[in-house]
Amino acid sequence: MNPISTHIKAQGALPRRQRGMTLVELMVAMLLGLVVTGVAVSVFLASRSSFKTNMAIGEVQDGSRIAFELLTRDARQALLTGCGNGTFIANVLKNSGTDWWANWGNAVRGYEANSADPAVTTGAATGNRLAATDSVQFIGSENGGLSIKTATANSITLWSAATDWKNGDALLICDPDHAALVQLGGGEGTATLTWAATGANPGNCTADLGLPTAAPVPPATACTTDPYTFRTNAQVSRLNAADWYIGTNPTGGQSLYRMTLSNSGGSLAATAQEIVRNVTDMQILYHQPGVNPPADYIDANSVTDWNEVDAMQVTLTLASTTKQTVTDSNAKSLNRTVTTVIALRNRLS
Repeated sequence: MNPISTHIKAQGALPRRQRGMTLVELMVAMLLGLVVTGVAVSVFLASRSSFKTNMAIGEVQDGSRIAFELLTRDARQALLTGCGNGTFIANVLKNSGTDWWANWGNAVRGYEANSADPAVTTGAATGNRLAATDSVQFIGSENGGLSIKTATANSITLWSAATDWKNGDALLICDPDHAALVQLGGGEGTATLTWAATGANPGNCTADLGLPTAAPVPPATACTTDPYTFRTNAQVSRLNAADWYIGTNPTGGQSLYRMTLSNSGGSLAATAQEIVRNVTDMQILYHQPGVNPPADYIDANSVTDWNEVDAMQVTLTLASTTKQTVTDSNAKSLNRTVTTVIALRNRLS
């Protein structure tokens, strides 16, 4: 055989082995590619939607956990003096009958939706309360009280310095006999604290901290001229006063707010703190023994004696910041309603 002819035949066979894909083969390949791409996109969108939902659920859970934890702390401190005698109070603050936070009768007090709460202003402005939501006040002692080493009629010396306390702070002092609510006048940051019948705001109407000798009977809001010296190891702590409500936040949305005391240069005033954003509603029911069956809760307007309330049921409605859908035009927040029951331990027998 001619070697040249064999070489030519071999070269002539190559074009048949290198032919392109047919139209049918190309269409099948494209179809398979589209199916794979579609599946991948569907998995991606489903994963993204699931991720957004989980993020939204996490935001709502975190918000409700923070809200209930902080609100419960205030509720459990309500009516607490540190000595178990919350009904025997010598309140010598000059504003004891006017400002809500100086009125020991407001140790636990709720306000139904659309009713006036003296601690806050109702309206659309930032920090104001939403009219259709409930609010509640708590007054008691702060955690972290200190013990008294020695005392006189108008001063106390602690076993350790009150480094965080400032002149003008409202203090609760108590021993087994009774408790007294007074504004600190001097000795901030030291172990020796004093007070007098003076003060920047509101001030004290007397330096004597004994129980009143005339009506009204304890718990009293009137000044007394009866001096009293607290015993060794008596307890002293700062006053904790808080009003919880739903208000308008700086973005125009709704948030859970806490109105509490602040000390500015010796003058006490109530200031609002935004606690949890995107809380759109709060509804509160109360348990009053003897008025309603043990398993029933009533609203604030139905409570006949706030000194008897020993538990409350708080329901919060929260919305997530993260939207649940992929398309912005249909994006919606996740809304959840969460309820908890808080026992007022200083009211339980």
